[in-house]
Amino acid sequence: MKVGIQGVEGSYHHLVAQNYFESIELVECMTFDELARSIVNGNCDIAVMAIENSIAGSILPNYALIDENNLFITGESNFNINHNLLSLPNQDINDIKEVHSHPMALLQCSKFFSKYPSIKLIETNDTALFAKKISENKLQAFGAIASIESARMYGLEVLNESIQTIKNNVTRFVIVEKKGSGVKDFTKASLKFVLDHKRGSLASVLNVMSDCSLNLTKIQSIPVIISPGKYAFFVDVTFDKKDNYDKAISIIKIMAQEFKILGEY
Repeated sequence: MKVGIQGVEGSYHHLVAQNYFESIELVECMTFDELARSIVNGNCDIAVMAIENSIAGSILPNYALIDENNLFITGESNFNINHNLLSLPNQDINDIKEVHSHPMALLQCSKFFSKYPSIKLIETNDTALFAKKISENKLQAFGAIASIESARMYGLEVLNESIQTIKNNVTRFVIVEKKGSGVKDFTKASLKFVLDHKRGSLASVLNVMSDCSLNLTKIQSIPVIISPGKYAFFVDVTFDKKDNYDKAISIIKIMAQEFKILGEY
């Protein structure tokens, strides 16, 4: 199975893919846009995509990518993220002039680096990518924020372990495909709907979910670009009985101006 990830070997996407699938052929993509295109174009069969983090919040562009490319969520994985400061061996943190990593990793480690104002923080496409560059190019005085696995993979030293601001740092990844897997025994769904821009419209939909015994586990609003002031709502719901889910869906379809099932898993 060809599994697409954002990043390179040693990245958190790679670790999630390894844990989730038994055997994979890795397809590395440097951006989430490229990852979405690789699914649409058939360059990979399935992909792992980060969607939210317990510290930094939702990754809004990825909601839009899933929606706009008509991708389908078929699974999820909550992965505990431990960020580590890596460098070439035999260096001290006071030797480090620049640290490169993914913007989310930099954000999640901001408190740690506030103690080292002389270190310049640089955004890159991936956590493991710059760790690889340090190793390949023997870059002295450079650091990377990445996983312990990246350190082992690229022969780097761990200067500081677990440097994220909040130690319980969990990222939710979704498994996405070009079309649904056809699974019938599912207990969670991801939905998108757009409502009339009037008072009480969202409350009415939430009441339907409650009346049908759906548990709302996530709600995220994203502006509808072509209609200022109007929002699309992305929600995750869980349920015990599929009949309750089917009933809720049939009602919400009538209430919404636009409705779409993004995933059932």
